[in-house]
Amino acid sequence: MTSLFSEFDIWAAFWTTIKLTLLSGIGSLILGTIVAVLRLSPVRILRFFGTSYVNIFRNTPLTLIILSCSFVLYIQLGLKLANDSDPNFANSNTFRLAWIGLTVYHASYVCESLRAGVNTIPLGQAEAARSIGLTFAQSMREIILPQAFRGAVVPLGNTLIALTKNTTVAVVIGVNELSAVLKSVTERDPGSLNAAFLLIGLLFVLLTLPTGLSIGVLGRRVAVKR
Repeated sequence: MTSLFSEFDIWAAFWTTIKLTLLSGIGSLILGTIVAVLRLSPVRILRFFGTSYVNIFRNTPLTLIILSCSFVLYIQLGLKLANDSDPNFANSNTFRLAWIGLTVYHASYVCESLRAGVNTIPLGQAEAARSIGLTFAQSMREIILPQAFRGAVVPLGNTLIALTKNTTVAVVIGVNELSAVLKSVTERDPGSLNAAFLLIGLLFVLLTLPTGLSIGVLGRRVAVKR
């Protein structure tokens, strides 16, 4: 197994997987929160946009979304997300396209996790907020969303773990993350494939197991006692 580290750039691929997970996690949290607010809005057209977003992206395969980012945004529309004079242009551009795909896909799951958190809040709190004159935005910002995040820690953590594993899909557009190492081993050293599978599996366990344990502890600590 040690020969794999000398023949293949596994640590660089591992770092790419971590960066893709963290950046996509932050992006999907921001975008998912916006979509959740749209879904909870009292304005019908905004609820329609929020519901449509969730239904479309949750029911579209992630592979198709990431391939669309490459073929539609980059190849068809010419959208470049990196400086094309940069010698590392291809890697940077595919990484950012994969980031967009992972973000828009997992934002729909973040939205539904937050909606589940909102459902744990007694209806009387929203009515009380309206009765003291708070607007929808004020009640969401001051009362609803803070409690929704506390109630949704575990489902949001599960989404983050799923996102970590889903970064492997980015290999379809050429991102050099962990599963790309398996592709290289298959082509260049098939005899080491079992060892490579074991190693990549251990690295993913190293990423997801502490996350799952931490999320469980955090979820119990910040849960709102009712």
